Amino acid sequence: MVAEGRQRIDKWLFFSRAVKSRSLAAKLVVAGRVRINRDKAAQASDLVKPGDVLTITLDRRIFVWKVLGAGVRRGPAEEARTLYEDMSPPPTPKGEALPDAIPALREAGSGRPTKRERRQTDRLLGED
Repeated sequence: MVAEGRQRIDKWLFFSRAVKSRSLAAKLVVAGRVRINRDKAAQASDLVKPGDVLTITLDRRIFVWKVLGAGVRRGPAEEARTLYEDMSPPPTPKGEALPDAIPALREAGSGRPTKRERRQTDRLLGED
């Protein structure tokens, strides 16, 4: 049977409200988007215990959560927040670029022609 304080990763993700259903949690784990203490979780039946650090990749965000306890049910968000401690780095502001970001390779306006430029070209070619 299951040791005290341990819980399946798919159930824990569902109870902590990281995903909307257990089947989505299982798919997330099988896809390799969940790590338990830096090791990829191979199956939805892998066990987590208090003290484990989970790295979860959802959409374009990465969450780093420390497991504080096992869940009993999928309750309200306040109850779900008691299951983990958020250790994720703060998101970068939208206006700021990353310091190691590569600058744009082309000059502004040298890409696709605008509608106005296309019309001028058509007029020069005699196409109306």
